[in-house]
Amino acid sequence: MNLAYGAHCVGVNEHHLQWCTKYRYDALEKESHYKDCEAAIRTVAERHGIQIVELGVMPDHVHVVAFLPPDMGPSKAIGLLKGGSSYILFRSHPNFRKTYRQGHFWSRGYFYRSVSDIDEERVHRYVREDNSPRQLTLT
Repeated sequence: MNLAYGAHCVGVNEHHLQWCTKYRYDALEKESHYKDCEAAIRTVAERHGIQIVELGVMPDHVHVVAFLPPDMGPSKAIGLLKGGSSYILFRSHPNFRKTYRQGHFWSRGYFYRSVSDIDEERVHRYVREDNSPRQLTLT
């Protein structure tokens, strides 16, 4: 298990993140574009302490499975990854400015979901069957 340690916390902060290009354009279809996008996302992740486990760059969207620092939520991580990679991509591919005139490479929306090595039922059972004398049972 890959635990993240903070000043006063410990836990697993692993998430599946996904976001799309603006207007779902296939801007990352060319090999040079998706390779530069992958490199940009990895650079930004390393800069902010985000550990990427899996990264998939599709023609119009990106999938990332990553361990986030203990004090970082998924919306903050996605904001950093989208903003930083967009900045790098616009600098390395100036022609993107013709397609994305407003300077927004990524769409506003995103998807996130936590990832764990245990299932929901095991967590419910742990909470329900904890032997603490102060434990309330609602069943």
